[in-house]
Amino acid sequence: MADPAAILPDPPPSVVPGVGVGTWAWGNQFLWGYDPAQDDTLAACFHRAVDLGLTFFDTADSYGTGRYGGRSESLLGDFVAALPPARRQRLTVATKLAPFPWRLGRRGFDAAFEASLGRLRGHLDRVQLHWSTARYAPWQEGPLLEGLADLVAEGRVGSLGISNLGPRRLRRVHDQLARRGLRLASLQVQLSLLAPDAIGAHGVASVCRELGIELLAYSPLALGLLAQPPGESRAALPAGPRGLLFRRLGPRIQPLLQTMERIARAHEAPMAAVAINWCRAHGALPLVGMRRPDQAEAAAAAAAWCLAEEERQDLDRVALRGEARMPANPFQSA
Repeated sequence: MADPAAILPDPPPSVVPGVGVGTWAWGNQFLWGYDPAQDDTLAACFHRAVDLGLTFFDTADSYGTGRYGGRSESLLGDFVAALPPARRQRLTVATKLAPFPWRLGRRGFDAAFEASLGRLRGHLDRVQLHWSTARYAPWQEGPLLEGLADLVAEGRVGSLGISNLGPRRLRRVHDQLARRGLRLASLQVQLSLLAPDAIGAHGVASVCRELGIELLAYSPLALGLLAQPPGESRAALPAGPRGLLFRRLGPRIQPLLQTMERIARAHEAPMAAVAINWCRAHGALPLVGMRRPDQAEAAAAAAAWCLAEEERQDLDRVALRGEARMPANPFQSA
């Protein structure tokens, strides 16, 4: 359980971020049950999101399981390419490159970058290091980052971000890029009411504010746990590994869900909107996973309002009791 004194509410951000789109599920059979028959629905979801003003789309070269490896990038690339040029230019497309053990040296990401760029049909605005290698091969990370920085310096991609780094590593990467006169655009971490460590007194949110780095929150709905009303029937649980997580954590998060439901009713909004707006209230851009047009509509509607300060504080208090937490993130570094 986290120490409540170590995760105190931050002051409200001067500018509340919008909402971004996460595409982890596009191509992922293992966790999300992807089937190519869903592609038309995914296309409709993408176009509805764009119609509603959602402009940040996040993917990764490792999204997509088994024979569907890279499918998320390919689908996103096709959808973006189908847009009129003027609408395409308003989007920010970001991908993450995985530092697999065989990707070594300053040129270790070159082939992966070209492959991602091809799948995305040339539409790539930000490249991100998917996770730190500090825990298993610390010598690998620096050269890979230099290679990504080269891509920005050469004008091959507009900006550089990182993912799954803690405060100490974040400062180190920021300083490494600053020595080259390059800006670190964003940090992406797991952040939700069930994974609140990033907003703590010793978390990355305060470092991001200090250094002017955009904070991106992935899994803001905790794999869907925070979108279910309290007391939801077990018959409605998802299949596979997500269902196991729901069974384990569902009974322990009922007080949190009850608080969320009260706030949702006050705003005449769905439960998911409360979870999304809690991330926004802490200065993070939530990357909301969506597969259907109605999910895009719900996410866009959430961006139209903000939590009152008292509501945010109520959610902070319940979340920090720590009755339940998402499983430890194996990709996160200190």
